[in-house]
Amino acid sequence: MILALDQGTTSSRAIVFDGDGRIKAVAQREFKQIFPQPGWVEHDPTEIWTTQLAVAHEAIAGAGLKPCDIKAIGIANQRETTVVWDRTTGKPIHNAIVWQDRRTAAACEALKANGLEATITAKTGLLVDAYFSGTKIAWLLDHVPDARQRAAAGELACGTIDSWLIWNLTGGAVHATDVTNAARTLLFNINTGDWDEKLLAWLNVPHEVLPQVCASSGVVAETAPGLFDVRIPIAGIAGDQQAALFGQRCIQPGMAKNTYGTGCFMLMNTGDEVVHSKSRLLSTAACSTDGKRQYALEGSVFIGGAVVQWLRDGLGIIHESSEIETLAGSVTDNGGVYLVPGFTGLGAPHWDPHARGAIMGLTRGSSAAHIARAALESIAYQSADVLSAMVTDSGIELRELRVDGGAARNDALMQFQADLLGLRVVRPQIQETTALGAAYLAGLGTGYWNTAEQLDAQWQVEKIFEPKMNGDQVADLLAGWHKAVERSKSWAE
Repeated sequence: MILALDQGTTSSRAIVFDGDGRIKAVAQREFKQIFPQPGWVEHDPTEIWTTQLAVAHEAIAGAGLKPCDIKAIGIANQRETTVVWDRTTGKPIHNAIVWQDRRTAAACEALKANGLEATITAKTGLLVDAYFSGTKIAWLLDHVPDARQRAAAGELACGTIDSWLIWNLTGGAVHATDVTNAARTLLFNINTGDWDEKLLAWLNVPHEVLPQVCASSGVVAETAPGLFDVRIPIAGIAGDQQAALFGQRCIQPGMAKNTYGTGCFMLMNTGDEVVHSKSRLLSTAACSTDGKRQYALEGSVFIGGAVVQWLRDGLGIIHESSEIETLAGSVTDNGGVYLVPGFTGLGAPHWDPHARGAIMGLTRGSSAAHIARAALESIAYQSADVLSAMVTDSGIELRELRVDGGAARNDALMQFQADLLGLRVVRPQIQETTALGAAYLAGLGTGYWNTAEQLDAQWQVEKIFEPKMNGDQVADLLAGWHKAVERSKSWAE
């Protein structure tokens, strides 16, 4: 069978899949979220590694298997989160800086002020934003004592979470990443398929710390002796959203998926063509299994399901995340209330790092239920903004949107999403599509599966949500949302 390691923003998970793409066992452990200052978000890299290794063993045992029954390992990971570590000891020099972190916003503004954004975007497909890894690497090298000197001497390594896991899985023998993760750093030229010396110079990142860039599918390494009772090939690597695109079988141009996780991430396959966005979406690398470059358009929403966690942990108006559907459903509409979850700025298509969260339209008649409904609806509104921009940029009218992730299990949210988009929203039977994509990449990379057609045949629909709301009502709701978004912008500038 195939073991998928799904290393996410709030938890480490491991899932065992069989030859029919069915889940045999799941294990999951949460880890600590660290907030040193407002706008700063960190993780303990050692905790990420120890939880990921633990759930790998738990999942194998939970499936009634031994490690020798595992054909290959696939890795899907939270992207952009950045670690720098000592090559000799394997110990991190600092906490990981998480993709949500905004501490390098000023550095990004300086790059823009120097007139570099257009060239950087042309090379990387990305916007100059603190979201991406490059400025995080530079910050770590500049703020940890002696780090720059040690990096220049070849003593340090850096990478996104996939590289950190591969390093630990191989006992420090292999320092690698794949094209989908490399394409999220602001250092990788998606047109040439390699690190770009000008980008490295502009962002002040030395080449010596970077990993080797590999294909997403194919054997990269084997696990180190002692981790398992056999050495298992690591044969699939992809950033979580590209893994989900692959797991949703959106492998033809014009097919799109949206993952509703901590954030929301919508990707549309654009084939072998880099589509340069006019709507401030991202052009990024997609997974490829035939050695040819594949690309996608992407829109990222920073706060998706995390807004529900905030209602639970910050406001305390629910005790469990699952309660939101009942609470939101206890009122017939939002009562004119809109919640813009700009806690860490706004992502696509706004890209305003200085936006902040706001609740608009409150009256004495507003209740916790209205706020809960507004929070839930904010996930769909943000996704609708992204899809609208995607259609404009690509010139392709989508027929459906495939969905996955934790919040995609919420029927009320999915119906509201279909209403806003005027498109059918399709939820598959296997909703663990991030892990499934990693498993598919690893299986194809080792001959466990031989053809894409085998995988296409495994994808099955669980439920379809057809749009029901009339156009005038949708237009009114969107108008209120866009008014609220404008009020939230530039708040912390």
